Amino acid sequence: MDNIPNVRLGIIAVSRDCFPVALSTQRRRNIAAACNGNFYECPVTVENEKDMLKAVKDVTDAGCNALTVFLGNFGPETPETLIAQNFDGPCMFVAAAEGDGDLINGRGDAFCGMLNCSYNLGMRHLSGYIPEYPVGTAKDIAGMIEDFVPIARAVIGVKNLKIITFGPRPQDFFACNAPIKGLYELGVEIEENSELDLLIAYRAHKDDPRIKSVCEDMAAELGVKGNNYPELLPRMAQFELTLLDWAEEHKGARKYVAFADKCWPAFPKEFGFEPCYVNSRLAARGIPVACEVDIYGALSEYIGSCVSGDAVTLLDINNSVPAEMWETSIRGKFDYSLTDTFMGFHCGNTPSCKMCADRAVKYQLIQHRLLEPQGSDPDFTRGTLEGDIAAGDITFYRLQCDSQGELRAYIAQGEVLPVATKSFGGIGVFAIHEMGRFYRHVLIQKHYPHHGAVAFGHYGKILFEVFKFLGVCDIAYNRPKSLPYPTENPWA
Repeated sequence: MDNIPNVRLGIIAVSRDCFPVALSTQRRRNIAAACNGNFYECPVTVENEKDMLKAVKDVTDAGCNALTVFLGNFGPETPETLIAQNFDGPCMFVAAAEGDGDLINGRGDAFCGMLNCSYNLGMRHLSGYIPEYPVGTAKDIAGMIEDFVPIARAVIGVKNLKIITFGPRPQDFFACNAPIKGLYELGVEIEENSELDLLIAYRAHKDDPRIKSVCEDMAAELGVKGNNYPELLPRMAQFELTLLDWAEEHKGARKYVAFADKCWPAFPKEFGFEPCYVNSRLAARGIPVACEVDIYGALSEYIGSCVSGDAVTLLDINNSVPAEMWETSIRGKFDYSLTDTFMGFHCGNTPSCKMCADRAVKYQLIQHRLLEPQGSDPDFTRGTLEGDIAAGDITFYRLQCDSQGELRAYIAQGEVLPVATKSFGGIGVFAIHEMGRFYRHVLIQKHYPHHGAVAFGHYGKILFEVFKFLGVCDIAYNRPKSLPYPTENPWA
């Protein structure tokens, strides 16, 4: 995925001058051995500010874009925190546990030093990532480093991201509220364009010589059974090239791009197809294209791509599972109540690699009702990728800026069940423990929109740390029954 950062991690050991510098240096080498050398080991152990400048220059020259600052002993409070100020990238701060030497000449007191490090970071208003329990052996810290890589990847991506939009939100879809204040606080750039800009660019790609090869790739992806409208492929290929070229030409000073496009009601008639399948293909390449100009949906998807290193999707928290379906297909087979389940749906933007084998390009039933003559064969409402979403673990989440300009987020882990939906669109039966309470006391109570991002796997732990590191204070999750929500009626 060229649209996702590659993390080049470095480690710098620090040492307070009244402790043996060899203690930090050796402990740093032990971590490198535990990690099998999967990062750059800075040879400069930092004891003072001049050392700090040398070390930052060294890791920068080595191409590092993320750092582990390791307190091998108590550590020098000012130089160690200034690393975060002078280094252009996310920094994790961790400390050495005792146990690899005697407790007289071999004691490092990094457990204490981490407190002062955190205090100093706060005094200087510097951001540093500190794990849940940041003190450990070489093996423990190797695990912290492994967890930090996807966190760093997401933070680097967000800080270098431009979200490109086309058109205003559709009428009556103001739920996709998008105050841009939150974007700027996160360091995200935004470029807002009209649908006319996109149409002009699309028409300029007519007869593009690359269309043929894109059509061949689409046909290979869909297979014979999934390619219901082969005559539609050139139009969709032309649109795919339009978006990719726009991304390259408009990313400007940024490295990465996500889109939020207006996909109805004017789009299908003017372009001659629905954009959903193309959106799915770009999402599979780490370039989310959010529906209905959902800017924070696009941002959420992009963060999920960085965290998982995999394709993601954006779905409506759409409809309840019929009681009869739960009774016959779920009850007794899976440990979920009826209100733990719901159907996640969108017109056809989920990547084919995350769908069941019978997925195919079809037409948007709702748009066909709305935009084309009653009883007619589908024409410009074709272009959705439809079928059931494949069963497996998922994380349902969203980062949002509310109407007051405050950033907030939610995360809930669950799964897509291997239950046939018997419906249309890109859709799946989702199950999340205590979803009914989460739906009422988080999604409704906190005024979240109807779109949620989906990462395919359990990534709640990493997403929580990413949101926390980005400065999001309100991070909700699906609480167990034993932990009521503040707004939950204890007598209900």
